[in-house]
Amino acid sequence: MIENERTTRHEHVLAAARQLMTAARTAPKGKGIDVIEIATVASDDLERLSQKMREIGREKQMNFFLRDADNIQQAECAIIVGTREQAQGLDCGHCGFHACAARLAGVPCALNTVDVGIAVGSLCATAADLRLDTRVMFSAGLAAQQLQWLPGCHTVLAIAVSASSKNPFFDRKPRQ
Repeated sequence: MIENERTTRHEHVLAAARQLMTAARTAPKGKGIDVIEIATVASDDLERLSQKMREIGREKQMNFFLRDADNIQQAECAIIVGTREQAQGLDCGHCGFHACAARLAGVPCALNTVDVGIAVGSLCATAADLRLDTRVMFSAGLAAQQLQWLPGCHTVLAIAVSASSKNPFFDRKPRQ
């Protein structure tokens, strides 16, 4: 049997995406409490994500959303990572308030936000080990959050994933 990499690439990347989600899941969490949610976006949903990014970019007049939307269309998949809000009860002040109970509605617990960053770092390190190209995108994460693909989650980031001969996320030019 002869199997050409070009015909199996998409399936390979989706299988690798499952490993990347596991890397994010097993990353250390503040106080050992897991409030992270993770999902892979592929196929037609990548197009939906790209369109939502364009909508936000035009609405907010942020051209980098349009550039990032083009990148999402070049990805094999994107992985979204977000956190459900849960104050950790440390009264640590990292959120800017002296106590958890003093936080205003909508202000996230800093530990939850840090947990997203650590999960994304673990995911991207694993992707590098698998020789996959990635790009962490605040823009695509915000679009996924507005699409409510991780219900109840805040601080959502998206990681575009590619396995092409040249990283499509590297030489990015600003969109005019």
